[in-house]
Amino acid sequence: MNEATTLPIKDTTANPAPLGLLGFGMTTVLLNLHNAGFYELNSMILAMGLCYGGTAQVIAGIMEWKKGNTFATTAFVSYGFFWLSLVALIVLPKIVPTIAPTKPEALAAYLAMWGIFTAVMFVGTFKLSRALQVVFGSLSVLFFLLVAVKLGAGESLEHFTGYEGIFCGLAAVYTGLAQVLNELSGKIILPLGAVKN
Repeated sequence: MNEATTLPIKDTTANPAPLGLLGFGMTTVLLNLHNAGFYELNSMILAMGLCYGGTAQVIAGIMEWKKGNTFATTAFVSYGFFWLSLVALIVLPKIVPTIAPTKPEALAAYLAMWGIFTAVMFVGTFKLSRALQVVFGSLSVLFFLLVAVKLGAGESLEHFTGYEGIFCGLAAVYTGLAQVLNELSGKIILPLGAVKN
């Protein structure tokens, strides 16, 4: 009786992580420039939230699912829908008069749940890279700072929170671009701080 032989199939698909990281990072920077007081909440931020922060991250997450990457699938799909839901929170009351705007304490609860989720995901980055630890660690801090702001901590904390969010977004942009440049070069151009397991 002949045993069936199986040949491993080589994964030739592209790495979707840079797309997800850049979608998250660039949108986070632009929103937090608003939080830091540089400009008002505007259509540019909402469009980035819908398109790049939202839709592109969901696409990246689905691509990570195909690669069998549970962490990245969970992260990108979740944060993609975070951006889509955030835009919906802002826009829905304006286009459907019967929907009440979200009160600050409800928005604080929303942000707290995302903070808890992010803090647990941060623990997962201990198995990945230092760069992702910085992204998820600073994002955890950002969510809880935003909770304090929504509960009335004051304008000065809101501006500080904006700068912390800019740092978080830039960390994600760095991580995404580093993956692209390192892959193209076949060597480490921008270090990510690989974790030894």
